[in-house]
Amino acid sequence: MFTKPGIFCASVLGASLLLPAARMATAAAQAPAAAAAAPKIGTVKSISGSTITFATDAGQQVAVTVAAGARILQLAPGSKDLKSAETITLGGIAPGDRILISGKAGDDAASFTASRVILMKAQDIAQQRAKEEADWQKRGTGGLVGAVDEATGTLTVAIGTKKIEVHTTPATTFRRYSGASVKFEDAKPSTLAEVHPGDQVRVLGTKSEDGLSIQAETIVSGSFLHLAGTIATLDAANGTFTLKDLATKRMMTVKVTTDSDVRKLPPQVAARFAAQARGGAGAHGGGNAESARPEAQSNAATPANGAGPRGGAGQTRSAGMDLSQMLNKLPTETLAELKTGDAVMIVASQLAPGSSEVTAVTLLSGVEPILAAPGASSMSISPWNVGGDTPDAGGGNGNDQQQ
Repeated sequence: MFTKPGIFCASVLGASLLLPAARMATAAAQAPAAAAAAPKIGTVKSISGSTITFATDAGQQVAVTVAAGARILQLAPGSKDLKSAETITLGGIAPGDRILISGKAGDDAASFTASRVILMKAQDIAQQRAKEEADWQKRGTGGLVGAVDEATGTLTVAIGTKKIEVHTTPATTFRRYSGASVKFEDAKPSTLAEVHPGDQVRVLGTKSEDGLSIQAETIVSGSFLHLAGTIATLDAANGTFTLKDLATKRMMTVKVTTDSDVRKLPPQVAARFAAQARGGAGAHGGGNAESARPEAQSNAATPANGAGPRGGAGQTRSAGMDLSQMLNKLPTETLAELKTGDAVMIVASQLAPGSSEVTAVTLLSGVEPILAAPGASSMSISPWNVGGDTPDAGGGNGNDQQQ
């Protein structure tokens, strides 16, 4: 359930349940520590004899010598302890597998002697990832928090112009995105008390028939800056550009990294969202932005992304102005393809409050018609996605685990 080398998706996506790394670490904690050295976790690159070369999530290349008699345990995705782990041999480990090793550090930082290896197979992770992504696409939703009622455990979440009630229970899992990071795996275990008005949330749970409430199983939250404007200057070589934010009138410097999710909104889809913002949904064939996509047209009887049921003849389904729900289906773009004067919507993280320098988590171009519409302020994009080809939920070609 990871995407780019060393990056786990949270789906979502990324995004949703405990990450394989967290599961493996939790499982490891259930067993006696093998040695005083801190365990290491990463992705297997190669195997030669009793030596495993793997890349840690911090990007360090480590050569691990598996000691004679070392325990090698294979976990199934979703395992939270070692009770169901299967004992295997060294030959059962392959490039692309995720491993957590315990043992003794070598003479340098790039060597390690393992007395225990816990692993998840790449193919098992991919299958689990696909299952969780499908679940998020079917039962997930996202928006901006309008109000938090800790007494009742209820959040009011705005999805464009629509508001829904999110009901939590003691069994609801909370995770909080790290404001200084654009990597979803940096999201930490959290609580309802850490969710505040203005935060962005992704919610997995069971929706009511009218789509106006949801019983939350998992909530992932974060505090982000939402920027919109036209690119003033562009330095593609250094991965930065500047723009004047339409809301605050501040000139902002935006850094685009390899972990930033850069997407482009097709003109016909942007026009439909703009029509909705002007209140012209009924005049544009239902105003459903997703209907611009061929796959949406061929599946017109099926509610898309859990946005609500479609009515019978003559009725339409509101897209809820929820750009975040369709981001993972949009074409990707690079900073080099953008140019000065392009209109963009951005979700960004700040290293320091009040700073004019931010890092793009999600960037959407092709939004000129939307920003020109009077109701554009009701739209938002999500800083992360729970499925598809995103940095935290699909990366590039979905085959990175094989590298």
